[in-house]
Amino acid sequence: MKKIISTERAPKAIGPYSQAVEANNTLYISGQIPIDPETGKLIEGGIQEQTEQVLKNIGAILEAAGFSFSDVVKSTCLLSDMNNFAAMNEVYGKYYPSNPPARAAFGVVKLPLGSLIEIETIAVKF
Repeated sequence: MKKIISTERAPKAIGPYSQAVEANNTLYISGQIPIDPETGKLIEGGIQEQTEQVLKNIGAILEAAGFSFSDVVKSTCLLSDMNNFAAMNEVYGKYYPSNPPARAAFGVVKLPLGSLIEIETIAVKF
């Protein structure tokens, strides 16, 4: 049975998808971009600020579902410019100080709303 997860502390979906779906103790979080959930707009700043906002949004969804960053098993990071990888990685590492999840990172041509980064996440309760 699947359960749709939604919280006002993360950006509303801007298309036909859910913020997250939980099934069989696994949480699938849709790709998050650096939208401020209070304004509904992309935040100002560079890759570090945008990565921070994305991870705050992911944290809010994890919490709403009863999960935490320690439950994350896989992340996929999409970057509009792979030259931003090191700066993104610096911020990302603060959220996973030990036993980090598996991860893939890709450079893409364009992200929604001109974002510099998008991260999708999978978490599991064991």
